[in-house]
Amino acid sequence: MAIVDMVMPKMGESIMEGTVLTWLKKVGEAIAQDESVLEVATDKVDTEVPSTHAGTLLEILAQEGDVVAVGAAIARIETGGTVPKGPEILATAAPNGQKANLVVAPPTVVEVAAKAISSGRFYSPLVMSIAKEEGIGMAELETIAGTGKEDRVTKGDLLDHIAKRGTIPAPVAKALVSVAPAAPVPAAGPSQVARSIMGGDEIIEMDRMRKMIAGRMLDSKRISPHVTSFVEADVTNVVLWRNKVKAEFHKKEGDVLTFTPIFMEAVAKALKDYPMVNVQVDGDRIIKKKAINISLAVALPSGNLIVPVVHNADQYSITGLAHKVNDLARRARENKLTPDDLANGTYTVSNVGSFGNVMGTPIINQPQVAILALGAIQKKPAVLETPTGDVIAIRHMMFLSHSYDHRVVDGALGGMFVRRVADYLEAFDMNRSL
Repeated sequence: MAIVDMVMPKMGESIMEGTVLTWLKKVGEAIAQDESVLEVATDKVDTEVPSTHAGTLLEILAQEGDVVAVGAAIARIETGGTVPKGPEILATAAPNGQKANLVVAPPTVVEVAAKAISSGRFYSPLVMSIAKEEGIGMAELETIAGTGKEDRVTKGDLLDHIAKRGTIPAPVAKALVSVAPAAPVPAAGPSQVARSIMGGDEIIEMDRMRKMIAGRMLDSKRISPHVTSFVEADVTNVVLWRNKVKAEFHKKEGDVLTFTPIFMEAVAKALKDYPMVNVQVDGDRIIKKKAINISLAVALPSGNLIVPVVHNADQYSITGLAHKVNDLARRARENKLTPDDLANGTYTVSNVGSFGNVMGTPIINQPQVAILALGAIQKKPAVLETPTGDVIAIRHMMFLSHSYDHRVVDGALGGMFVRRVADYLEAFDMNRSL
């Protein structure tokens, strides 16, 4: 008989913890290898976690609502024999055929890297990090009603509190500040302006994903000084080629050919030309990423946004990119993405043109340093140079908006990169085969 620990898996770059949502198995139930055992939420995705071993669920170490660090034990699985009841010393076979003792440690409380004050209340590292950024002292944290286990303050509770801080009565707000004078008082801003609610107004509570998106967008604007460069590209060749081959593609591949894989191919080529756009920042260091993993912003039926990743995008043909993009978009809308689908993106593309927008100024998807927004393709009169002189013709034009982190991407690099993407699109070969 062997007993193995099931641990909180790593579910994407920069994800250090997960919240246990629901246990799908009960203690004593049999589990097949790769069978889903529980549902876990991170700030990027909700996902089912499969078992790494077949056996019996012996013990649950993390309860629903617990926030658990990646790598920490969440359950114990017995891979053979009967479930022990009580004894801490289990008999197992030694190599020489005699019995050996296997010591099983008693259950431990999963509370990793948390912080407590004199009241005994615990706060996760994520909550403490957000509180520090927002200038919220320990005394103010103590006043927040928690919805987690044992009234624990979750990230959502803290974000709700931050959003409502402007509505706190002045005497109470003043008292909170006076209790913890060491905590910096945040400057007044839009998030702290009192809201007025009029008759007939509808109050809509943000769902959990919207709260996470809001938090990540605020974090990105705080972390990265955003600059945006714009280029207008003549994509007539791209449009005519796609119109010519899309029926053949559907018949041959059983899938649709959109503009997205064509644009993604151009972005991958440009990233090879300008690798310093394909980087991340770690303090005073720049991490130059070897892989070109392009994240794709996908709008969900709920109105929320999720960003799955095409890994090694530079190694796919347009046909391969089309299949990959369509698969990720479909599974995103069906809530069937896995943590791996969202991990390790190095650059993001957002097609704002699909909503009829001609351009946008997108927010960088941390820890990346740049994002490209693709505008709507429109027919416009344009001046063309010909051997016999300039002429005006109707062309298919599109704006590309490139937002980048000015800490490491200067205007010259950011501008040259988006210009190179446009160059690849304008030079697209209309005679290329699928």
